[in-house]
Amino acid sequence: MNVVFLAPSYPPEMQQYTRGLAEVGVNVLGVGDSPRRALPPSLKPYLADYLQVPAIMNENDVIKRVHAWLKGRSVDRVLANWEPLVILAARLRERFGLPGMTVDQVTGFRDKQLMKERVKAAGLRVPHSFRASSEKEIRAAAERIGFPMIVKPISGAGSADTFKVSSKPELESAIAAIRHVQEVSCEEFIEGEEFTFDTVCIDGKPAYENIAAYLPKPLIARTNEWISPVIITVRDMQQPRLRPGITLGRKVLTALGMGTGFTHMEWFLTPKGEAVFGEIGCRPGGAHLVDQMNYTGDIDLFREWARVACWKSFEAPTARKFNAGIIFKRALGQGRISRITGLKDYLRRYGNHVVEEELLRPGTQRRNWKQTLLSDGHLMVRHPNWDEAYKISFAAATDITMYAGG
Repeated sequence: MNVVFLAPSYPPEMQQYTRGLAEVGVNVLGVGDSPRRALPPSLKPYLADYLQVPAIMNENDVIKRVHAWLKGRSVDRVLANWEPLVILAARLRERFGLPGMTVDQVTGFRDKQLMKERVKAAGLRVPHSFRASSEKEIRAAAERIGFPMIVKPISGAGSADTFKVSSKPELESAIAAIRHVQEVSCEEFIEGEEFTFDTVCIDGKPAYENIAAYLPKPLIARTNEWISPVIITVRDMQQPRLRPGITLGRKVLTALGMGTGFTHMEWFLTPKGEAVFGEIGCRPGGAHLVDQMNYTGDIDLFREWARVACWKSFEAPTARKFNAGIIFKRALGQGRISRITGLKDYLRRYGNHVVEEELLRPGTQRRNWKQTLLSDGHLMVRHPNWDEAYKISFAAATDITMYAGG
């Protein structure tokens, strides 16, 4: 089987999906704008061929170049797991008459306003929202929705350029901050806990399901530098309080016409126990969420996704063994990391439960915490008991401190 995989080297986790494809017997034809010579040596054995394009986001140009490159060769699938490229993959599938989700289906997962309209039309609870492409329209939406409300890009990913506004002055500040965004969704603010609902689907039916808890909610974590964001996958998905979210998630997949592949949904659990839809993408969650899911069940979802995408077969066990937590750290100060305190004591206490420790070391330049959730590195922990996993995760958040600068 010949599979075109878009952006096989970036973001870095795409290298794992490339590996997964090769390991299930696929000839991986990579397409990206990274120079061939810059591809990681560990990636090259998994690529049967590679096309470098000038700009992977230039959809029309990429389609022309891929069409010319593949002339005379048969292709069975075109796949992408990076949010900005899912529509390009669908356009290529339609161009070559290949199986997989259509442009219209994928757009329902990419356009946040259209997404909510389709989910609402299926009778499911979504935040009240309006599309806006001008400052005037944003202000008009605020009048209709009221405060507090959320303003975020129609086609964004994660919490980038997302703002909670609770007053007219805050609204004006948000408008000024998102002038570079062409189109936004203005929506009702939902009070409650925030979770993920992640799946690997075969023809819209989950072969694998996951729930993870955001602690705190992503919007809070993205607007307070001092916070060490924590995400924990939930081992016990059968607990009654989470059932509304699972039911909602499955119905959302049907409402949006999900096909085969990964999905990553975010939803809210209100104080009254109501599950409210947030948003969904037809791609995996980022920021090592797939690694967390792998640690939850001791499986390899990079490979299983590839098997599903190519053969519609999921062979890994779905039993959940652990609650897996990831803790993202942010250094105090600016410049290069100067020191880390508390790490040795933490590892002495909880080292048996730490499966990854990837903190930036002294001398390394700080990352921009506003641009990446990965911040200045992370720890990954796991424990079969939720309370213990929670305690171990938040001990890393509070007891380890990173410093930058002097």
